[in-house]
Amino acid sequence: MGEQNKAYEASLKSIETENKLDRVFYRPIGFRIARLLVNTGITPNMITIISIFVGAAVGYFFHVNHILYTVIGILLLIFANILDCVDGQLARMTGIKSAIGRILDGVAGDIWFASIYIGFAYRLMLLYDTPWFFVLAVLSGLSHLIQANITDYYKTLHLFFISKEKGSEFQSLQQIKAKHKEMKPGINKFFYILYIGYSYLQVKATPNLQKMLGHLSRKYGEDIPESVRKDFRVRSSALMPYIDLLTFNGRTVVMFMIVLTGYVWAYFLYEIILLNIVLVFVVNRHEKICARFLK
Repeated sequence: MGEQNKAYEASLKSIETENKLDRVFYRPIGFRIARLLVNTGITPNMITIISIFVGAAVGYFFHVNHILYTVIGILLLIFANILDCVDGQLARMTGIKSAIGRILDGVAGDIWFASIYIGFAYRLMLLYDTPWFFVLAVLSGLSHLIQANITDYYKTLHLFFISKEKGSEFQSLQQIKAKHKEMKPGINKFFYILYIGYSYLQVKATPNLQKMLGHLSRKYGEDIPESVRKDFRVRSSALMPYIDLLTFNGRTVVMFMIVLTGYVWAYFLYEIILLNIVLVFVVNRHEKICARFLK
């Protein structure tokens, strides 16, 4: 049992940034599936592509105003997220990692929710005979993109302050651009442009964080003292409950309750108003934490 627990924890990006629902439900199931796939020749990218198709189908089922379709849509989205866990855990278990895989993994969730927002808008259009709900769908999609982007950045940053190994995926915009420049022409280099844009938004949204990272780099190089790392982690951890509201689990728990009631317009308001308020709060508090390290 001890060896299995070690293998399970090794399959995670970090137990420190996993929320409770992931730890007790999604990740354990993902680990069991990934373990079955280790020697089959199935790659993490294959799993990611399958998850994209499964998740994209959810919009169709959510556009129908019927409880059976709603339940099927919920189950499909849960399954898509399990597959999303499998691809990352399989990558860590097999050592098969790639830049395109990281990009695909991020794009997968965006495609799922784009499908869902379109499905909600079409359902509401049929109910209320107006296409204006597609405006709410677009606003929800843009809000979601920004929220997911910043959430991923903060979680990866937190890992960076745990250790170099766990934070190995955390890169500066300059490092990402340099890597893109070195890449040979092809599909990987093309998709990496998306990653540059993704990272550019993160940098622009967090000016104090960028100053703090520059300050720590100049002062300590790559050897940031553990006392500094721990101080930052403690302060960053206090924001994790709010950051978790912006994750897949945070938004889908609310989404499932709303869609089961049939009042799907309420989810648009939740996404556009409440989650954006949470995002502004988190960014503001995080920037204050970073400013403290500049003094």
